[in-house]
Amino acid sequence: QVQLAESGGGLVLPGGSLKLSCVASGTIFSINNMGWYRQGPGKERELVATITNDGSTNYADSVKGRFAISRENGKTTVVLQMNSLKPEDTAVYYCHANLWARGSRVFDDYWGQGTQVTVSS
Repeated sequence: QVQLAESGGGLVLPGGSLKLSCVASGTIFSINNMGWYRQGPGKERELVATITNDGSTNYADSVKGRFAISRENGKTTVVLQMNSLKPEDTAVYYCHANLWARGSRVFDDYWGQGTQVTVSS
């Protein structure tokens, strides 16, 4: 059973920083892309940042220069460092991984349960 466990959300003042982490666990043979998506109040889920297995990154225009995504721990952990946070960054942030796990013959998409990030004074 594959699980993506997120941590690091919370309440922060505008201009502040937060670090989100997501650890993939289970019998995993290979992980392709990992990333973060978010869903703000009344909005659809949107891409924040992704990182491939070879370290190539992609960011939403709204977070470029403020957020940084990386992978750690043998690439089973994805980290999102968020700086210069704005109220419009308020959302539930979801971890995503495209991986190959026991019981499957293909790479499948998995999602974390989400972690709330609130930017407010």
